[in-house]
Order: sequence, then C-alpha cells, then structure tokens
Amino acid sequence: MAEYKQPKKAPIQEAGIGDNKKYLREANVSVANTRSGEYKPTKTDGIKIRGTGAATKGVMARGPMA
Repeated sequence: MAEYKQPKKAPIQEAGIGDNKKYLREANVSVANTRSGEYKPTKTDGIKIRGTGAATKGVMARGPMA
C-alpha cells in the first residue's frame, strides 16, 4: 500500500498587514490616455529563433540554449 504525505496547513498572512501605501505608490494607474508612471520596458534580449513563420508571440528565445 502506498504511503502519502499528510497535508499541512500553510501560514496565512492576516489581511491589512501588507504595506498598502507602498503598493499604491508603485501601481501604474491610467485614466483615458494618461498614465501615472512608465511601464517596464519590453525585453529585447535573447537570440532569434528559426522557423517562426507568421509568429504572433515573438521570435526571440531567452534562457540557456545549450
């Protein structure tokens, strides 16, 4: 008969403990066509991969290519 691990209760953080003011300061808010801050730039590094044809999700690959 197989022995299975018993489930453990995960620690749950109480609501309202996190730093909400910091989160709200860093959040990018947009109203109409105006933003409160710039978004992170698009990643352009990597190597171009072959055989993508009419790719809609990008033609660059990132990570270890060995």
